[in-house]
Amino acid sequence: MDISVVIPLYNEEESLPELHTWIKRVMEENGFSYEIIFVDDGSTDRSWEIITELREQSDKVKAIKFQRNYGKSPALHCAFQKAKGNVIITMDADLQDSPDEIPELYRMIKEDDYDLVSGWKRKRYDAKLTKNLPSKFFNATARNVSGIKLHDFNCGLKAYKRSLAKSIEVYNDMHRYIPILAKDAGFKKIGEKVVQHQARKYGKSKFGASRFVNGYLDLLTIWFLNKFGKKPMHFFGLLGSIMFILGFFAIIAVGAIKLYDMHHGNPYRLVTESPYFFISLALMILGTLLFLTGFLGELISRNSPDRNNYRIEEEI
Repeated sequence: MDISVVIPLYNEEESLPELHTWIKRVMEENGFSYEIIFVDDGSTDRSWEIITELREQSDKVKAIKFQRNYGKSPALHCAFQKAKGNVIITMDADLQDSPDEIPELYRMIKEDDYDLVSGWKRKRYDAKLTKNLPSKFFNATARNVSGIKLHDFNCGLKAYKRSLAKSIEVYNDMHRYIPILAKDAGFKKIGEKVVQHQARKYGKSKFGASRFVNGYLDLLTIWFLNKFGKKPMHFFGLLGSIMFILGFFAIIAVGAIKLYDMHHGNPYRLVTESPYFFISLALMILGTLLFLTGFLGELISRNSPDRNNYRIEEEI
């Protein structure tokens, strides 16, 4: 099978018939063998009924229905496991992503040998202050942290090699960082294509302003896990050791200053009356706790069932 089109959705009953017809036309015009996988993320409208009707009309339609709303990342994860196409293309269900982009995305994966191609909505029809500007700032931060030169990490229109989609685990809200997950999994040929962004035709956006705050927290999480997840002692142990050493030498300095004053007959006070004594003691305690945290993290990491789960690209 050439292509699996994965469409996560939540309350998109108006757009589903039109989207299905559009995808079907594009596929038939280009002679692709394909499947469409709808993932109903706990919709409360008639979305599932419409998907069921589409399934009855065409065996190209497949679907997954969540019992409740879990989010876009779990929807993608389940669909990736089910997909059978050599190229997997994801798009949103709100008709803001154009299926006419599919042939070129497919060509870039098959002929240009990209592992992942991400859409870039250069011209957007969203509200400028509430979405465009925060999105640009967010993408600039993600580029600098990850080193991946993409303009639009959060674009739902993406194309993947089958092997990539099967190799990564998309969880929580990590769908924003699939290119970073792909890079860390060893898939380094990541490209970008300018795609058409269309104004929303039905309904309203399901994402609020909180996604930008959550996005930064998720970016920090994924950076930390990828850098120190396998070797927590490299972070906690190093930081703890530095804090302990600073506290140790500081407390010696406090004691040395008192001895010096006593020896020369200068006025002095008890060590415990100095705030620097307690600051030094706190540094030593925190340093010890951080070191122990790193040590416990190492024990957990070494006992993880995935500690030797390496992805082998080829074997002869």
